[in-house]
Amino acid sequence: MVTSVQQDNLRARPAIDKWHLPVTPSKSGYLREKRAAMITFSHFPDDPRPRRAAEALVQEGMAVDLICLAKDHEIPRREVLNGIDVLRVPIRRRREGKFRYAYEYSAFLLASSVMLALRSLTRGYDLVYVHNMPDILVFSSLVPKALGAKVILDLHDPMPELMRTNFNFHQNDLTIRFLKQLEKWSIRCADAVVTVNLACKRIFSSRSCRPEKIRVVMNSPDEQIFPFRSADSAAPGTRTMEKPFVIMYHGTIVPRNGLDLAIAALAELRKTVPIAELRVYGAATPFLEQLMHTARNNGVHEAIRYLGPKRLEDLVLEIDQCDVGIIPNHRNIFTEINTPTRILEYLALGKPVIAPRAPGIQDYFEEDSLVFFELGNSGDLARKIEHVYRHQDETTEIVKRGQEVYLRHTWRKQRETLVELIADLLRVQGSGDDVSCVGLS
Repeated sequence: MVTSVQQDNLRARPAIDKWHLPVTPSKSGYLREKRAAMITFSHFPDDPRPRRAAEALVQEGMAVDLICLAKDHEIPRREVLNGIDVLRVPIRRRREGKFRYAYEYSAFLLASSVMLALRSLTRGYDLVYVHNMPDILVFSSLVPKALGAKVILDLHDPMPELMRTNFNFHQNDLTIRFLKQLEKWSIRCADAVVTVNLACKRIFSSRSCRPEKIRVVMNSPDEQIFPFRSADSAAPGTRTMEKPFVIMYHGTIVPRNGLDLAIAALAELRKTVPIAELRVYGAATPFLEQLMHTARNNGVHEAIRYLGPKRLEDLVLEIDQCDVGIIPNHRNIFTEINTPTRILEYLALGKPVIAPRAPGIQDYFEEDSLVFFELGNSGDLARKIEHVYRHQDETTEIVKRGQEVYLRHTWRKQRETLVELIADLLRVQGSGDDVSCVGLS
C-alpha cells in the first residue's frame, strides 16, 4: 500500500545524532594539532563528501571548524560532532529558480566570510577547505589566506554544466560565460583543487588551470558505514511470487536524476514482473509530488513506496533489503560526466546496480562490470531490470567484476590521497603566482 508523500516523509524523517569513529594517529604527524576550517553550502552531517573529508582531518589529529547550512529549527546552530565544531548558518535552502539560487549563495558567502574572518583572528587556521557549489565560496577564505592559511577548493560539480542542465542555458549564454570566468578565478584563488572524477578533471583543466593542480578524490563510500560484502553473500535466495522484487532509488529527487524514467520503467516492467516494487529514498520535493500524482493516474502508485530521507547508517539497512539499485538518469551534459556515488554504495554491499552508459561512469567501469542501460531510455531500463530479475547467476558475476573496480577506489585509498595532498600543502611555505587571488583577470 502506498502512503502519501507527506505522511511517509514525517514517518521516515531521520533523527540527527552523533556518530563515533576512532581517531587514528596522523601518518606523517605533520597534521596533528593543525587547525582547519571547512565551508559547505549543504547540511551536515547529511552531505557525505564534506562529512568524509572532515572526519579524515579529525582522525589525522586536526582541529576542524565546519560552517554549513542550518536544516531546520530542531537542529542546534552549533554543536560538536565527533570532534568537528559545527556552526550552522540560518539560511533555508530551496530549489525555486536561479534568482533564489543567487540570493542563497550570496547570503551564505557573506555570512561564512564574516564568520571565518572573525574566527581566523583567534583560531589561527592552517587550512581552509571549501566545497562547491558555488565556486565563489572560496573567496570566503581571503582573510585567513592573507594570514597564512592554505586553501583547498573541492569541486563537487562543474557549475556551468549543472546550471545548463537545471535552467536550459545555452553554452554561449552570458550567464554560462560568467560562471566559467568565476570558476577560473575561484581555482586561481585556491592553493590546490580536488574533484570527484576524471571527467570533471578534464573539464576544469581544459578551461581553468593546468592538470597538475587538480587531484581526483572520488566519492567512495566510507567502509566504516558501508562494510564490504561479497556478491555471493548478498545474492537473494530463491525468488517467490509472495515476496516483492525490490528496485531501489535513493538520492536527490530532481528532474535530471530521472525518477520519472524509473516510474515509467516500473509501469512497463509490471506487465511481466507483477511483483516489482520501487522504493524511493530522498528529501521530498515538488518534483516528487508531480511524479506521485502521475503514478496515481497511471495506476502504478501501489507499487511505489516513498520512504523519505535516510542517514547513511540507515541507508545501509535499506540497500540490504533491495534486489537491485538503479541510477535512472536523463541524458544531459551533467549526467554524461557524473560518476554517482550510489553505484559504489550498491557495489560495496554486493548489490547489482543498473547505471547509464555515460562517459563519467565508463571512465571506470567496463561493459561487463555493471548492468548498463541507454542513458535516458526508460524502455531499455525496464528491459535491464527484467534481465536482472530473470538471470540471477549472470548478474552476480557482473556484480563481482564491478566490486573489483570498487576495491580499486575505496574510501581508504581516496582518503590517503586527500591526506597526503593536505600534508604536502601545509609543508609548503609561501605561494606562487598561479595560486594568488590577485590579478584574476
